[in-house]
Amino acid sequence: MSKHNEIGTNGELIAVNFLRKKGFTILETNWRSAQKEIDIIAETTDSIVFIEVKTRSNFRFGFPEEAVTDNKKKLLKLAAEDYYELKKPSKTLRFDIISIVLKGKTPQEIVHIKDAFY
Repeated sequence: MSKHNEIGTNGELIAVNFLRKKGFTILETNWRSAQKEIDIIAETTDSIVFIEVKTRSNFRFGFPEEAVTDNKKKLLKLAAEDYYELKKPSKTLRFDIISIVLKGKTPQEIVHIKDAFY
């Protein structure tokens, strides 16, 4: 596995543990619909939350959350529509971003951006 894939996989595991500690129920990880993927789908008491995780080992290319481009948001929305069509949940939806900066394999910073986009 390449270094950046390792960083991403580690970040997603960190995000899952972070969310569980915050009381989220994890429904899916790496959920796919055609070429679209949602890193984490979780549930709160009132929402289904579609979460994009961005992990970096430094700030050389900016903050991790800045890598969630308009095109990525569009793909996430399309994937969320596919999920809703398939599962038909009764809760409202929300899009969050979890931004993680690692020092080695340890999280140095975790930022949870709720309602990051619509």
